[in-house]
Amino acid sequence: MSDPDRREQLEQLERRIEALKEKDAPAPHMDNHYSQAQQAWRMVIELVAGLGIGFGMGYGLDYLFGTLPIFLILFTLLGLAAGIKTMMRSAQEIQQAQEAETPKTNAARKGDE
Repeated sequence: MSDPDRREQLEQLERRIEALKEKDAPAPHMDNHYSQAQQAWRMVIELVAGLGIGFGMGYGLDYLFGTLPIFLILFTLLGLAAGIKTMMRSAQEIQQAQEAETPKTNAARKGDE
């Protein structure tokens, strides 16, 4: 074998070793944990914000028109529905991001075998 062939083989071997080292490296659990906690808090805040905005609008309309708390109840329920809809949309975005990441992970695992 000539010297360039041997050098190329050594470079390929080094790349394979590095790939195996990266595969066996421990995953950063804390980053994933905080990321999921942030996403959960985002959904909670979206729900509470919808309730708060609905409550404020209903109270304001009741105060303005001098009515019974009909607008307060109505807009609080509408705010709850809007908050749940927004929260569900966020959950769907998170799910789509995870599904887009899953094929990459599966392809990487198949390539290592």
